[in-house]
Amino acid sequence: MALTAHFTRLPDLASLAPRWQALESRAAASFFLGWTWTGAWLESYAVRPELLAVTDAQGRDVALALFGHALQPRLLGRSATLSLNQSGDPGADRPFIEYNGLLAAKGREGEATRAALQALQNRNDWRTLRLDGIAPDSPLLTIPARRKTRLDRSPVYQVDLAAVRAADYLSLLSSNSRAQIRRALKDHGGALPAIAKAAPADIAPWLEEMRSLNTGRHADNAWDDPAFRRFAAALASRDEKVELLRFTDGGGTVGLLLNVLHDGIAMNYQSAFAAPRAPKDKPGLLCHAAAVAHYAERGLALYSLLAGKDRYKQSLATREEALEWWQVDRFSPRLEAEAWLRKLLRRPASA
Repeated sequence: MALTAHFTRLPDLASLAPRWQALESRAAASFFLGWTWTGAWLESYAVRPELLAVTDAQGRDVALALFGHALQPRLLGRSATLSLNQSGDPGADRPFIEYNGLLAAKGREGEATRAALQALQNRNDWRTLRLDGIAPDSPLLTIPARRKTRLDRSPVYQVDLAAVRAADYLSLLSSNSRAQIRRALKDHGGALPAIAKAAPADIAPWLEEMRSLNTGRHADNAWDDPAFRRFAAALASRDEKVELLRFTDGGGTVGLLLNVLHDGIAMNYQSAFAAPRAPKDKPGLLCHAAAVAHYAERGLALYSLLAGKDRYKQSLATREEALEWWQVDRFSPRLEAEAWLRKLLRRPASA
């Protein structure tokens, strides 16, 4: 039976939540497409993207997605842009979605994607489609277009926890990484820090500690944004799959990690670390090493550091996969001129 896809204004969250959660229970989707993430984002940033619903003949949801509609800056002016599961406003998209796509009923992903892409093609109010944080083989990339440009490709560094259970974790790392962790252990009494999981009453003060530890450490610090802090608090408060962990030893706090557990994978979403206690101290490496041991003992399959090209992530990993960021352009004279100019100036689309 053919599926129907249509765009509507975003319903009130009280009515959208049960629809989304009902479909989520029938889907094999990433955490980033579930209601814990989606609901927290919509509530914390008060954004109003459009809802794309793919339904069957009985009106039952087969796929859902959100699309922000905004005029986004390009080299020669602004372009009407649809953004998958984002608003199109960089501030409101600060949570940084990964493993993006459609929330679709298991076994019906292909037909749902085809219906969704047809609905996108039927709209004439956009020139650019942003597909951020998608898998390299995402079927969304089959949409017909004048030009498809990969803006970025990021590794997702991971630790194979089955391998950790079969051998000492440090033995799986490079000699340099082993040496760094062992040197840091000496500055912390020779043992990995102890781990405590936040109880409901701990969430607010521990997140405030994360904000404080991150102050002044990044040029564009998400923790300076009240909306992002609301978002982090909503994640930590609304689902037992989200764990806020605090790492301590005899010297006090070593760090905190905000992690997500989904389908046997522990994913580190946010982190904050105390200042090094010695020139070669690496509190971040110690916290992640302790988390690896913690989740390996609990029988999980992977510990993921999520997308990022940071060297420390690579140093901790035993395997990797990748995510990609794409810009899909329709024909327009302005975008054609931009493409010609970029080619002439040898300036990539990501610049």
